[in-house]
Amino acid sequence: MEGLIQPRGILSLPAKPTGARSLLLQPSHGFKQRLSTRNLPPLSISSNGHTKFQSFQPNPLKISISHKERNRGFICKAEAAAGEGDLALTPKVFGVEVTTLKKIIPLGLMFFCILFNYTILRDTKDVLVVTAKGSSAEIIPFLKTWVNLPMAIGFMLLYTKLSNVLSKKALFYTVIVPFIAYFGAFGFVMYPLSNLIHPEALADKLLATLGPRFMGPLAIMRIWSFCLFYVMAELWGSVVVSVLFWGFANQITTVDEAKKFYPLFGLGANVALIFSGRTVKYFSNMRKNLGPGVDGWAVSLKAMMSIVVGMGLAICFLYWWVNRYVPLPTRSKKKKAKPQMGTMESLKFLVSSPYIRDLATLVVAYGISINLVEVTWKSKLKAQFPSPNEYSAFMGDFSTCTGIATFTMMLLSQYVFDKYGWGVAAKITPTVLLLTGVAFFSLILFGGPFAPLVAKLGMTPLLAAVYVGALQNIFSKSAKYSLFDPCKEMAYIPLDEDTKVKGKAAIDVVCNPLGKSGGALIQQFMILTFGSLASSTPYLGVILLGIVTAWLAAAKSLEGQFNTLMSEEELEKEMERASSLKIPVVSQEDAAPGESASQLPETSAPTSI
Repeated sequence: MEGLIQPRGILSLPAKPTGARSLLLQPSHGFKQRLSTRNLPPLSISSNGHTKFQSFQPNPLKISISHKERNRGFICKAEAAAGEGDLALTPKVFGVEVTTLKKIIPLGLMFFCILFNYTILRDTKDVLVVTAKGSSAEIIPFLKTWVNLPMAIGFMLLYTKLSNVLSKKALFYTVIVPFIAYFGAFGFVMYPLSNLIHPEALADKLLATLGPRFMGPLAIMRIWSFCLFYVMAELWGSVVVSVLFWGFANQITTVDEAKKFYPLFGLGANVALIFSGRTVKYFSNMRKNLGPGVDGWAVSLKAMMSIVVGMGLAICFLYWWVNRYVPLPTRSKKKKAKPQMGTMESLKFLVSSPYIRDLATLVVAYGISINLVEVTWKSKLKAQFPSPNEYSAFMGDFSTCTGIATFTMMLLSQYVFDKYGWGVAAKITPTVLLLTGVAFFSLILFGGPFAPLVAKLGMTPLLAAVYVGALQNIFSKSAKYSLFDPCKEMAYIPLDEDTKVKGKAAIDVVCNPLGKSGGALIQQFMILTFGSLASSTPYLGVILLGIVTAWLAAAKSLEGQFNTLMSEEELEKEMERASSLKIPVVSQEDAAPGESASQLPETSAPTSI
């Protein structure tokens, strides 16, 4: 392709050069003739007093660059106008480049498979630990604090170490394959043998000795294999969804592509929520049709874990295909050239980074906020649906409704990003969570005056609290999936590779369960102080307000840092393009006295690919 580059004060380079080859400036015969007939000053390049040097042809063109901000250096952009000659177009489908579709479609399918599994695992883990003999919803805070959080920290340290010695591909397979193997083994080996491997007699003896206050910790020992399944399911959400998938997506997409397609990933993903919710509901109802003496839960668990293993293998195949056939985007060399750090050095660096701290605040605040409401809701849920079949069937309906709500939010999210930008999108989720949380706590606190109205609707106050809590979770999770998660993942893209990998491991693997554990610790403290969760509800509402306020402040701070990093990365990539093209540039103050950028002679040179 041949086009004309016309410098007018600020030289502009194409943000995305077409084709795999670099653009090379090759003066045409007419251009050489025009240069030879004009008395042009010698070419030089300078910025802030740096040494000038000669380049290009004799008597070349002087191009001036204006300073915007002294601390950010000069801005060099390049614009290529299409010439009247042949124009080589990149193949497009529905207005999207084929190269982009080769990334987006497999990523969408990966996200579908990952969230399909996560929905099945999330609903199954709650059924296992909440409805098991000798257990209840009170076991969840202890699980999240004393089991899930230590395992998450251990995984983060191991992942950081492995990231220094393994390639990205090897790291991906090393992490995901044990998850797939474990869930298959649980369905076909561990659960059928649960009566043999669970120390129920010992737990009963200790409970009689220590008293009912220790029922939660003793339940962890009593049903330890179910608790391990619970933790592995939680880690699937933190590790496979947040670290592996989003880390891979951030690696192969640009920020422009992310703004367009990250919200749309959720469309396919929430189709997965709808279908997986129906899958859980189907297997829950299937148990009713089995004959007497048949463990229906064991039968359905084998079927669901078979689906999980199949989806896991599909994820591995899609990852292999993308690495094989999709080229990686060009990154700034400065972003790539960061020396590797050891585990402790990495942790110190991450803690000292305001950018990482603000990201961590967002994740921890979400975990605390949703947990403050969710555990209270699940305790009401068990009271309304005590049997595993009823509980599981309700969770299947809940997942389907969450998928439909999130699908709708996804359709609106791209408009929000285009119209209002990253900052507004990042602040919607905490606002929604605060408003819906206030409604849920208000119904629990002031349920008495609403009892006659609830009775006219054919519901008990308990069932009304269950439905309102479900709506709170649906709206909060749909806002998280459609806006919060894309915002969080976009924030990683301008970081260098080392910070991106280790920052995600620290934030998504540790801070996510840390937020949930923080909410659990708050609830445990409230129960010990006020005697029950119901008595502490007003104080939980005040704490929720404080957490959301800190969340909004961190989002505002991160917005400014994100925009600055994006501008710097664009500047670095444009300067690298200018250097590779050997385009002569001088800063504004280096122009001849009395001569502005607009007064410099305009000359054009064709480009060739």
